[in-house]
Amino acid sequence: MKFLKLIRYQNLILLALMQFSFRYGFLIHQDVSLALADWQFSLLVLATVLLAAAGYIINDIFDQDTDAINKPQKQIIGKSISENKGYNLYVALNLTGVAIGFYLSNVILRPSFAVIFIFIAASLYFYATQLKRIALVGNLLVAILTGVSVLLLGVFDLYPATYDANRDQMAILFKILVDYAFFAFFINFIRELVKDAEDYKGDFAVGAKTLPVLIGTKITAKIVFVLHLIALLLLINYTTSNLFENNLLIATLYVLVTVVAPLVLTMIKSWKASTTEDFQTISKVLKVVIFFGIMSIVVITYSIKWNA
Repeated sequence: MKFLKLIRYQNLILLALMQFSFRYGFLIHQDVSLALADWQFSLLVLATVLLAAAGYIINDIFDQDTDAINKPQKQIIGKSISENKGYNLYVALNLTGVAIGFYLSNVILRPSFAVIFIFIAASLYFYATQLKRIALVGNLLVAILTGVSVLLLGVFDLYPATYDANRDQMAILFKILVDYAFFAFFINFIRELVKDAEDYKGDFAVGAKTLPVLIGTKITAKIVFVLHLIALLLLINYTTSNLFENNLLIATLYVLVTVVAPLVLTMIKSWKASTTEDFQTISKVLKVVIFFGIMSIVVITYSIKWNA
């Protein structure tokens, strides 16, 4: 159980579920051919999950000092699992994930695409060792990687199956994936700032140059509020023009209830957020928002089928 907690198994389950939902709740229902067989797509999900798990481990290895201050009751590396064993697990997970990436890149006849998996592994390492303690840089990197987890489906399953006759349709489907990747990026970027505010005490103690350490948690909270407002305006505009105006009322209601409403609540709460508990609550709700937002692709797909 301690290993499962170390790799944040709940987050990994959500990551896998979101990727499977995109393929089997959306792409598989389109009139296009996909490049990967079902078992090969499962390997793509596995590779993503393994690299993410490795990222959690290396992050905990280098966060032992801050974790001892911020969340001593949840610290695993250095307590129930030794640092040396943590490194061994990290290397094993990364090697397996990258090896699967090499295999899949050759399956779709794009061997150079294997660099994507190397980039993900390297980025998570540099995030944990250096970038996490630099204001905004680490936040942006993690948010970008969240978006990449969505785009991987298009790069490995959709793009390789593109040919001249279906190029326009593939472009439309890929644009939808890009839209969702941007949503995942933007909301996760907000969440990363919130998590930095949540970890302010430990980061301040070790001299990390995160945004809350540099400008304070109160100003950070106001920035989070403004980013919430931007996200809501973009989301409402997208929902109105793409769902409501196309008479997809069930999908519209789903987005309003599971994504827009929680975002309004966290935006309001962020205005006066000041304690660790305040930021913890916002962070947890934003994680749920990302999940339900990504899962909306399934609701939209079936709403279109019902209206047809």
